[in-house]
Amino acid sequence: MKKVSHSQDIARILLGTFLTFAGTSHLTFARDDFQAQVPDWVPLNKDLTVLLSGGAEISLGLALMFLARKRKYTGLAAALFFVAVFPGNISQYTHHRDAFGLDTDQKRLVRLFFQPTLIAWALYGSGIGNKKTRTKK
Repeated sequence: MKKVSHSQDIARILLGTFLTFAGTSHLTFARDDFQAQVPDWVPLNKDLTVLLSGGAEISLGLALMFLARKRKYTGLAAALFFVAVFPGNISQYTHHRDAFGLDTDQKRLVRLFFQPTLIAWALYGSGIGNKKTRTKK
């Protein structure tokens, strides 16, 4: 297994902690806010969608924190999750839905630019993209 830097390990664990907290908030105190992000075209009930995505976030978070040997798989899964939920962020912006203190179109638009940061964070923390080093003979 290719080694990652200490900062990459910290990034992976912090992202795992963030995802676990966010997933827990889906299931508890922020359920209504997360429902504002569910696009109308999703064929499931908004509350069920929030609960399922919360469970996925908790699972991803715990995997990032505790499955270090599978970090490339969990990091890729987290990055793909961030891609998958991005339409919800776009929907919140285009439908002018207030949630999480995002009560203006400008705030909702600015938030859209953080999704690529989360994707990059997941890839960096998991070591995806690290160059292989050659050993001299």
